[in-house]
Amino acid sequence: MELRPLRFIRNLGRMRQIVSVLLNHGFGDLVERLHLGSYLRWSRRVLFKRRGPQTPLSRAQRIRLALEELGPTFIKFGQVISTRPDLVPDDVLTELKQLRENVPPFSSEVAISRVESAIGLPVANAFASFTTEPLAAGSLAQVHRATHLNGQELAIKILRPGITAEIERDISLMHEFAVLIEHYIPEAQVFDPIGLVGHFARTIRRELNLSREARTLEEFHRLFRHDATLKVPAVFRELSSDTVLAMDLIDGHQIDDPEKLERLGIDCSALAANGARIFLKQAFELGIFHGDPHPGNIRVLDNGALCLLDYGMVGHLDEKTRDSLIDLMVAIVRRDAEAAVCVVEEIGQPFTEIDRPLLRAEIRDFIDTYYGVELSRLDIGHLLGDFVTILVSHGIRCPSDLMLLIRALVTLEGVGHTLDPQFNLPEVLQPFVKSAVRQRYSPSRIAGDIIDDVKALASAAHRVPVSLSRTLEKLANDDLRVQVEHRHIEKLITEVDRSSNRVVIGLILAALIVASALVLRTELHSWWLSVPMYLLSSLLGAWLVYGIFRSGRL
Repeated sequence: MELRPLRFIRNLGRMRQIVSVLLNHGFGDLVERLHLGSYLRWSRRVLFKRRGPQTPLSRAQRIRLALEELGPTFIKFGQVISTRPDLVPDDVLTELKQLRENVPPFSSEVAISRVESAIGLPVANAFASFTTEPLAAGSLAQVHRATHLNGQELAIKILRPGITAEIERDISLMHEFAVLIEHYIPEAQVFDPIGLVGHFARTIRRELNLSREARTLEEFHRLFRHDATLKVPAVFRELSSDTVLAMDLIDGHQIDDPEKLERLGIDCSALAANGARIFLKQAFELGIFHGDPHPGNIRVLDNGALCLLDYGMVGHLDEKTRDSLIDLMVAIVRRDAEAAVCVVEEIGQPFTEIDRPLLRAEIRDFIDTYYGVELSRLDIGHLLGDFVTILVSHGIRCPSDLMLLIRALVTLEGVGHTLDPQFNLPEVLQPFVKSAVRQRYSPSRIAGDIIDDVKALASAAHRVPVSLSRTLEKLANDDLRVQVEHRHIEKLITEVDRSSNRVVIGLILAALIVASALVLRTELHSWWLSVPMYLLSSLLGAWLVYGIFRSGRL
């Protein structure tokens, strides 16, 4: 298992930097297990000069510091996988939530040039004014203030120059690392390294496409156009592109400052309840929700309405997933552990064989723990955490959007408690669940499901004669093939290699013993021929033995 040579050579400088950072933060054992040192042998003196932390740090702290030092792509990777408590240990999750983006803004000249290139107009002709100093700067983009020709205040989001190529390069290397980890560190397969990188790649590519974010903004604007309690920034398409996004500038107040909001006459209790209602409507009624509702992405307007910012991370719940969630809630209410296990298996993605009796027992204990608890005393964060712990212990992975919803609910509950210590998310959640249950089990919905099932069965029955005819035709033409999947054949190959290598070593040693005996018995005048041959065979034998030892298959 090796890195692809061309990709490795092309990204040699970045590889050297990554390995150096890993070593400096105490992950030398990982570098050795992944056999990365052999690829960078010519830089060994530079790479293996370990700096080591000045004070003892935990594994989770070292992971966070390494990600921060590696730059924007790895910081974003840490932020994305922090939404996967089903795959990442709790101590690492806690540290990843503290990741900071210490990225300086790029120059105003570059910002203006990118805007003009994107919209095809000089900034002076496109805007009444354009502020050269950015309002905010992140690892992917920065935001400038501008004024539309009609007087509307705008926020112009501009993608960093070269950031797409940089992230694509790092994603390709991350994938290579994930492949190496799964090959050389079997115990890490429980964390699904390749799946995590794939999930990150999909998420970050969505954020890099500002046209996609613009479409998401327009979708939310359409869905909440009649809801006065939520302000969604309007998009100005004529001033936007894949690398530039022009939208309304929202001058609101931070939501995590309840004292200031109270002085402005805003009811924080009502604000917390309204924020929860808006989010739950997104998730359970509309099937699309803001994936990162932390305080930095929420603004409060003077009239008490909310505004959500940054729609780069958005989750989707299709109708089937929402139905499964409702079925799970109904099973918990009915204390039906067997039904709950069936729903969990339907929603999740098991990567090991499930011990159903044990899973059923643990879900029964989970239900008994929270059954009958008053809503005012129910902690959604603990409840969801315990549920995810059960899934992790049984090797069940949740869909990424569902884990994003869980993380968003926990974040939302924290924001609500900041505004109102008496805030109770389950009380706000209850009417949405009741409405969803009524809709899920309504006569019309059940009839529709039955009709769909009958159609699927009829379609399958219609395909049976055709499939059977093709199979018989292939059988008659002696063209029927059976595909056999070899599982764990690598172990057999390894054992065969090891055995053959031992046989070769035995033959070499036997030949050397015979040759030495012949040399000792030969006459003196023939030593000039026998000794060089003996030395040559000894060197070749030593070289072969060294090669076998070096391969690790002895």
